[in-house]
Amino acid sequence: MDQLSGMDASFLHLETPETPMHVGSLMLIDPPDGYEGDYYEDVKAMLAKRLHLATVLCRKLAQMPFELAEPVWIDDDDIDLDYHVRSLTLRRPGTMAQLEVLIARLHSTLLDRSRPLWEIYVIEGLESGQVALYTKAHHSGVDGKAGAELAKVLYDTSPKMRDVPPPRRKRSSGQYQLGMTELLQAAANNAAQQYRKLAELLPTAAKAFSTAAGVVASQRTTDGSRSLNLGLAPKTIFNDSITNQRSYSTLSLPLADVKALGKRVGGTVNTIVMAMCSIALHHFLKERGLLPKEALIAMVPVSLRAEGDSAMNNQVSMVRVDLATDIDNLPERFKAIHASSEAAKAVVRELKPVLGVDVPITGSPWLMTGLASLLGRSNMASRLPAVGNVLISNVPGPPMPLYVAGGRMVHYYPVSIPYHGSALNITVQSYAGLLDLGITACRRVLSQDESHELIAHLQTALREIEALPAVSEVSGGEVAVLELNDAGKASAKKKSAAGQ
Repeated sequence: MDQLSGMDASFLHLETPETPMHVGSLMLIDPPDGYEGDYYEDVKAMLAKRLHLATVLCRKLAQMPFELAEPVWIDDDDIDLDYHVRSLTLRRPGTMAQLEVLIARLHSTLLDRSRPLWEIYVIEGLESGQVALYTKAHHSGVDGKAGAELAKVLYDTSPKMRDVPPPRRKRSSGQYQLGMTELLQAAANNAAQQYRKLAELLPTAAKAFSTAAGVVASQRTTDGSRSLNLGLAPKTIFNDSITNQRSYSTLSLPLADVKALGKRVGGTVNTIVMAMCSIALHHFLKERGLLPKEALIAMVPVSLRAEGDSAMNNQVSMVRVDLATDIDNLPERFKAIHASSEAAKAVVRELKPVLGVDVPITGSPWLMTGLASLLGRSNMASRLPAVGNVLISNVPGPPMPLYVAGGRMVHYYPVSIPYHGSALNITVQSYAGLLDLGITACRRVLSQDESHELIAHLQTALREIEALPAVSEVSGGEVAVLELNDAGKASAKKKSAAGQ
């Protein structure tokens, strides 16, 4: 029995029929050469042998009495693989556009909370001859980085499937459900542990907040330059209440080319992604006469996970990045995006020890559930001030090719979560030399055709960034970068463009 942290449980409490809170992946797989078997049965057989290797696949929820505390994970010894692993076939001709529409529909339905919170679909009928694998798992049990760890468990690094040791027989009391006393005692013990951790963390927290305050103060710019401290975001069509209907589209780019482009123009892969989104959204909204005069702001998840931590839970926070859509000059806009992104990451680095701290709150399940329902039914999202306009996430994935039941995974597209007030989610994931991108949105706000239009704008944006002059051409081979000294103060230093 393992109690959910406040962050993990929040994804359960904030879930409504309109806002499913699961994350997913769409994989395109080349079957083994000369393959004549039943791929669905092979995938199911492989999973049957490996379920015990991934905790997230073989546990389910047990709710606390009267929702006084967060629920707990308990082992499920009766997993119905025929329910969790499903087979679908696309209608002819089986285009990628048809597959994306299907994924949008599959991603819109809630997971059954009486079972382990995951599903896998084996989809055949693609005109390319490939097989698609769509997986979804509830965000309460896995974040993007933990999902990558899960991939290492379920997938192979060669066409030959590795042998895994069988699970050890578990000895249980035979109880189907935990008793009320056990659940309440677990909640009390967990709360006591969390408060003890909070007390132990106070000195570290004080130091972290002090250092972070110094970093924020050092980011104040001189008169006439662009501020790094962001206010509220302007209202856009994406800051609206959403339905459960989804649109979905994909794009794939060579990772090495994006890295090389970032070095040439004085940024990182993350900066290139942000700039592409900025340019694409600028064009998309301007064509419709809906572009605000103020700059759009992106909400960007950042991982708080320590090196080597592979726990199947959520360790993530959120920062805001200036997309600078009010700047028409592209080189200046690119600089503003890069500066904002680096400044946000500098603050998170200092606050990392305290951002992921769990604070138990009695009655939080019913309180958060009520607020989530109110937010959707009252259409408050379209009336309240906006903190950000779009969710943009960059998830590092496996650098090597992966195999599923002997078939080589060619693409690994993310499928993510829009929410009330953030109807558009753009997520990219690196995989085996590629940067695979997925746009997940509320279909009422961004239709399937408009989603493909946004993909075309992203491709155009990349060409515009490629046309930028190299940093060395602008500044004689030097670029200003933000560094932190021992006191946490930011200082600008000059480095050669080759060193970026």
